[in-house]
Amino acid sequence: MLNYLWGFMIVIGILYAALTGNLPAVTNAALDSSKEAVTLCITMLGVMSFWVGLMRIAENSGIITGTARLLNPLLRFMFPNIPRNHKANEYISTNIIANVFGLGWAATPAGLKAMESMGELNHHSRVASPEMCTFLILNVSSFQLIPVNMIAYRSQYGSANPTAILGPAIIATFISTLAGIVFAKIMGCLPGNSQTTYKKKGGKL
Repeated sequence: MLNYLWGFMIVIGILYAALTGNLPAVTNAALDSSKEAVTLCITMLGVMSFWVGLMRIAENSGIITGTARLLNPLLRFMFPNIPRNHKANEYISTNIIANVFGLGWAATPAGLKAMESMGELNHHSRVASPEMCTFLILNVSSFQLIPVNMIAYRSQYGSANPTAILGPAIIATFISTLAGIVFAKIMGCLPGNSQTTYKKKGGKL
């Protein structure tokens, strides 16, 4: 659907530029944007490599494992129906840690693995389990201590103080995550979303 929407907007823009005599301006803008996109990709590649490298060092040194243990109380509160020693807990922890440090690209593989593991608990049902919905809410709200992407974008486009976004980003993502947790717990208390219902779908505790 988005592909059709973007295609429609592009065609309308080109037709309007042609009718108003601004087609050369559209061509110049397209060329300038292409050059800017390549420059931005190079900048983001450096930032991504740096932070993903740090995450790999933290993983190999056991920092990720230790931090994941600290997340156990949160996981038990948010995902009470997932068995304690299930692999999904590890994937969820890794995803949360990566998101906290603003590493969305590093969080994605762990998030996909977490969903796959929870899907197995849910007997591969076409209807998402409450745990899957809760995880998706947490992943989207994504509390961040270091918004790496935003800092890189601000630096690329000439911001005098790229890190000035830190405070507002922490506050905004904390509120969004808190709202997501409250929403998930409220929805989990509704009839049909209880632990008993999840067991009937195949959750093995």
